[in-house]
Amino acid sequence: MMIDQSLIARENETRSGDLKRDYETLGERLDRRGIAIDAIKAKVAGYGVAIPSWGVGTGGTRFARFPGEGEPRHIFDKLEDCAVIQDLTKATPNVSLHIPWDKADPTELKAKADTLGLAFDAMNSNTFQDQPGQAHSYKFGSLSHTDPATRTQAIEHNLECIEIGKAIGSKALTIWVGDGSNFPGQSHFARQFDHYLASARDIYAKLPDDWRLFTEHKMYEPAFYSTVVQDWGTNYLIAQELGDRAFCLVDLGHHAPNVNIEMIVSRLIQFGKLGGFHFNDSKYGDDDLDTGSIDPYRLFLVFNELVDAELRRVPGFDPAHMLDQSHNVTDPIESLMVSAMEVQRAYAQALLVDRDSLTEYQQDNDALMATATLKNAFRTDVEPILALARLEGGGAVDPVATYRAAGYRQKVAAVRPAVTGAGGGIV
Repeated sequence: MMIDQSLIARENETRSGDLKRDYETLGERLDRRGIAIDAIKAKVAGYGVAIPSWGVGTGGTRFARFPGEGEPRHIFDKLEDCAVIQDLTKATPNVSLHIPWDKADPTELKAKADTLGLAFDAMNSNTFQDQPGQAHSYKFGSLSHTDPATRTQAIEHNLECIEIGKAIGSKALTIWVGDGSNFPGQSHFARQFDHYLASARDIYAKLPDDWRLFTEHKMYEPAFYSTVVQDWGTNYLIAQELGDRAFCLVDLGHHAPNVNIEMIVSRLIQFGKLGGFHFNDSKYGDDDLDTGSIDPYRLFLVFNELVDAELRRVPGFDPAHMLDQSHNVTDPIESLMVSAMEVQRAYAQALLVDRDSLTEYQQDNDALMATATLKNAFRTDVEPILALARLEGGGAVDPVATYRAAGYRQKVAAVRPAVTGAGGGIV
């Protein structure tokens, strides 16, 4: 483990007494509602959300980036940081790689992950920026580019990601492209989408039989006039066109303000095309803020749909869960720990919803009592459930406090060279 086990034990000892009393009290309250607290704890303990490798580095904006102490130098440092999060939260067993950012010998990647007790989630390709030595530029698109050679280059990159993923045990490929246009008339909408579909079909054709393909929609950026995969409807069309192993990925930040994301989730579940999530939060657009930092109720409402599908045993329902955030002013490890716990919290709260009563109120068109039923679950403080699940799993009762007590950031800062900040964009 990256964090000393004896330190975790000492930190837990100071908090475990109060925790167990809080758990017993909550258990009594839930028992009056006909809910077995241990069953909820077992489900929470079995839940995991993947960490994006890029998330452990400091993010930035178009204007500037302010690096933090002890930033990871390469993928192996990133894996160590991810292991810290898993050691303390016991909620993040998998890491999602981004190629070529994380490109390394697959054998070494697998060995390092095995040593740290981690596994690999979906692979992520990168055709939204040019790399050193790249023959064709993606300035005007990648999978949908007007130039066949550029499209071929982007296809081959995605196939390379699949090969790396096969070697390290991944079972999915996520494709997000920044393709689109910034001026009216710049692109022919239909031809551009035809190019995208043809390219995606070539990638899908090489997908291993036990893999899934996730395509991700985003309404804007860097294409501000039109975006090729701009919303869940277009994403659904893509998944339908490609085949049974193609699914839609929902990033919570990739929607216009006030869009009903939980209803989108329901629709994709209903028609068998929900692939998974990139969890984050937003105030204005794709802000990539910490999960649950702005609208924890919306996160709960998303999980309300997921738990509903889980309990109904919807055929083929197996969404992938991952965090996708940019940490500009916080320690990325701390933000990712808190975010992982917020996702677990939303899951636990959704498990508390009185489904029978909710169904009855919905059938009777009793709007007030239906929404009150959801609010009753959301307002329940499930922290004792989450904390005891961590304690019993070998994690920390208070991950952030334990992380700070361990001094991990200061230790890695002593061996990882300081990174110089830079400015850019429009000022």
